[in-house]
Amino acid sequence: MSYPTVDFLFLSEEDMIKAGVEDMPACIDAMEEVVKCLNSGDYVMGGENHNSHGCQVSFPEESKFKNMPLDTGDDRRFMAMPAYMGGSVDLMGMKWYGSNSDNRKIGLPRSILTVMLNDKTTGAPLALMSANILSAMRTGAIPGVGARYLVKKDARVCGICGPGVMGKTSLEAILSVCPNIEEIKVKGRGEKSLNAFIEYACEKYKTIPKIRAVETVEELVRDSDVISFANSGNTDPSTYPFVKKEWIKPGAVLIGVSCFDMDSKELAECTLVVDNMKLYEAWEEEFPYPSFGANNIIGSKFTDMAHDGIIDKSDIIDLGDIIYGKKPGRVSDDQIFVYSVGGMPVEDVAWGKHCYDRALELGLGTKLRLWEKPHLA
Repeated sequence: MSYPTVDFLFLSEEDMIKAGVEDMPACIDAMEEVVKCLNSGDYVMGGENHNSHGCQVSFPEESKFKNMPLDTGDDRRFMAMPAYMGGSVDLMGMKWYGSNSDNRKIGLPRSILTVMLNDKTTGAPLALMSANILSAMRTGAIPGVGARYLVKKDARVCGICGPGVMGKTSLEAILSVCPNIEEIKVKGRGEKSLNAFIEYACEKYKTIPKIRAVETVEELVRDSDVISFANSGNTDPSTYPFVKKEWIKPGAVLIGVSCFDMDSKELAECTLVVDNMKLYEAWEEEFPYPSFGANNIIGSKFTDMAHDGIIDKSDIIDLGDIIYGKKPGRVSDDQIFVYSVGGMPVEDVAWGKHCYDRALELGLGTKLRLWEKPHLA
């Protein structure tokens, strides 16, 4: 960049697709580097603890101001998620999004996302990019990293709870690292979404002979080698998919991309893994005990269990410790893992940097000028 002139690149969704935002194997590799940087501490996120997921604006149920958006149960909120990502990324960035379930009525996705990348020293913008696909891919790729290190090599059956975008990308990531999968089971709430998922999966994964819908959580879990819970959820744990340990196949891996629940004592008999332990400690501060429910990610139940003395906090394993060999991963064929995925803006910055570099190589995007010379310098 030639200062004081500041130019940055705008990348539309079409530009991002051309830049390879849908390249799942590359995204999994990028997310593995993220997990390593998280484990070594080469990152900074928001908040005084440097590990905040982000800052969310939610709306009241009632307001005296006529133009104030209201909380009507339609997931209406805004969120800013800033982060510095170290390693080969070495950039500052932020994901920004607004969410409203009613968007679907007018042909829009529930959430509309953008990512801004910035120079770490000057703060100058480098790129503003469409981020719906980016976010979906990195959300799926983090389960893929876990599956790479935790799932048995001879895994044959994959279960997906939630036939939406997270279900599709987590399935793609699992299949990328588990090449012997020969059956996919999916559970959802609506026939239309289930049928659409099965049609999508049959078209995309033509070599997999058996793709089918199931009606119950038990049927989804039984005989599955890896299960991704990628369903939508709220703050009421009684509504979450509930898993009994007797249903779980010895050696299976349960991945909590979104919400599910188990009995605490049965959960304590599994090997508990998280994508970044410091994130869950930050959630302990932001969602005072009991954290689980206020935060619907299963890893918050892990920390609640430690609070209750059911497990020791050291029983919760950071995935980075397994990757670096600091702690053992799988030590037996019957070992059951529950892997919690929190989702963090460092992931968006890392995958955004990859796509930005590819866009520069391919000459994609629209160059925009912030200023020729800053008026207030």
